[in-house]
Amino acid sequence: MGKKGRVFSGARPTGRQHLGNYLGAIRNYVALQDDYDCVYCVVDLHALTTLADTEYLREHTYEMVLDWLAAGMDPGPTIIFVQSHVPQVTELHTILSMVTPMGWLARLPTFKEKVRQQPDNVNYGLLGYPVLMAADITLYQADVVPVGEDQGPHLEFTREIVRRFNHHFGDTLVEPEMKLTDVPRVLGTDGVNKMSKSLNNHIELATSPEEILERVMTMVTDPARQYRTDPGHPEICNVFHLHQHFSPDAEAIVQIEADCRSAAIGCVEHKQWFARDLADYFAPFRARRAELAADPDHVWEVLADGAVRARVIAAQTLAEVKEKVGLP
Repeated sequence: MGKKGRVFSGARPTGRQHLGNYLGAIRNYVALQDDYDCVYCVVDLHALTTLADTEYLREHTYEMVLDWLAAGMDPGPTIIFVQSHVPQVTELHTILSMVTPMGWLARLPTFKEKVRQQPDNVNYGLLGYPVLMAADITLYQADVVPVGEDQGPHLEFTREIVRRFNHHFGDTLVEPEMKLTDVPRVLGTDGVNKMSKSLNNHIELATSPEEILERVMTMVTDPARQYRTDPGHPEICNVFHLHQHFSPDAEAIVQIEADCRSAAIGCVEHKQWFARDLADYFAPFRARRAELAADPDHVWEVLADGAVRARVIAAQTLAEVKEKVGLP
């Protein structure tokens, strides 16, 4: 049976990946390979908008792609590459910027949030971020883009740019469809904020079983349960929510829920159980990662090959765009 179309997704190079990255993106990336031709990109140019930690871009790229490969991304059928290694994206970005009204960019809620986060560095790249994202997606004529809910406005922005470009110059670019991930927001160990390295509330995929236990034991559980004898409320417990994704036994989760409500199991016991299941779940991942890391050149070879294949698609798209626009 043929593939359903082409998927594109990009992620900023953030180094070793954590449970939030896995549930929110990586697991989905791997599953989509069965049904789609997949193009996955490390968006290093996007990472420059903050001007922070740029000296770690190479290291963070390596560690992230190592995690991607260990988690099951297959560089045979799947194109995996670094954004800046395909220069056509900056050309398309420039052309698309000519049909993008400033008002569209300024009204995006994500831009307003970034301005609040970095008021001393409101650069053009920050404002134009969604146009570069549109160039990323349309350069590879992606039919489907998997996103979390927070990225929904950016993808709709891409669709608006495509419609505007095609209206002016004729049907050229594919208008991508949104595919929402089934885990839109993963809370960190604090149980309040989205899992994030900057908040140090994360659990890395490559973490050892001992470190997993240490991190899990710090997790906030049911805030309404003060004593071991108090009945619990698993529906508001972050440990319970996460455990459901990593338990090998659905019946065990049902039992944990019942035992929590009746106070037959305490939060400490549940955390220890979750830590064991989490360590077991990622045992094959850790083994595969160690195997891949034994050949330090492998990741860069994968990315180099991916860039070559990506440039073939990019060159075709850009040639058509230039012809439609009238560039000689």
